[in-house]
Order: sequence, then structure tokens, then C-alpha cells
Amino acid sequence: YIGTLAVEFFVVDDALVINEMAPRPHNSGHYTLDACITSQFEQQVRALCGLPLGETRAHSAAAMVNLLGDLWYEVGPTGHRHREPDWSKLYAFPGLKLHLYGKHHARPGRKMGHFTVLDADPERAHALAVAARAAIGITDAH
Repeated sequence: YIGTLAVEFFVVDDALVINEMAPRPHNSGHYTLDACITSQFEQQVRALCGLPLGETRAHSAAAMVNLLGDLWYEVGPTGHRHREPDWSKLYAFPGLKLHLYGKHHARPGRKMGHFTVLDADPERAHALAVAARAAIGITDAH
């Protein structure tokens, strides 16, 4: 195989379990767009074109949050109502980079975008990402 190969792992009862192998750039590595010298997308192009591979080192700590289609719906007394999330709330967070994928229809569970929070300190990046999630209405129920 030539190209980017993503391997998604989980830790279950102190054992490492492979969940998925994807022969392509993968959502779990989208943070590389903002946090690494060479993103997984650029690395894929380099590999397929026979170019030298790029430096993969992270230049910042990062925390990434997936934006699922559920976020585009508000539950009210008359049921679910479609609404665009208020993205302006995210821009109050330093180091936050928003990526919307331009999909036309939001559905529950569909990946519609993500944001990445960059910071020199990994714990601060995580704390800012958690606060940004809350600011746009992402709860543990999402």
C-alpha cells in the first residue's frame, strides 16, 4: 500500500483493540491540518505522487471536536427544528480553527465538520475545547 493508512485504536480493559483501518486520510487525524508541519492530506498527495514525505511533527498541542449533524437541530415543544449553529461563539476562543465540510444536509450522527483548538499547553487546549463545545450547545448527550 502507498499512501496514508489510518489505524483507529481503543483501549478496552487495558488491552489495545483495533477499531478500524482506513486506507486514506481519516477523521481522527483531521487535527493535522492545523497542528502538524505536514497534514495527513498533504502527506497522502506526497506519497501518491512519489514526492519526499513531509515532517509529521506537531508544532502545537491540539484538541479536536467533531461537529455532528445533531447540532443543526433544536428540540422544542413542537419537535425538532432545523437551525444553523451560531459559529460566531467559537471565534471567542483563542487558537480555535473551525472547519465546516460544506455538506448540504445535516443528519443526526453525520460528520458535518470539526474544530481544533491549538495551544502550547495540552491541558489548556483541552479545557478550551470543552468550553467551546458548551458554548455552541454540545453536551455529553450529543
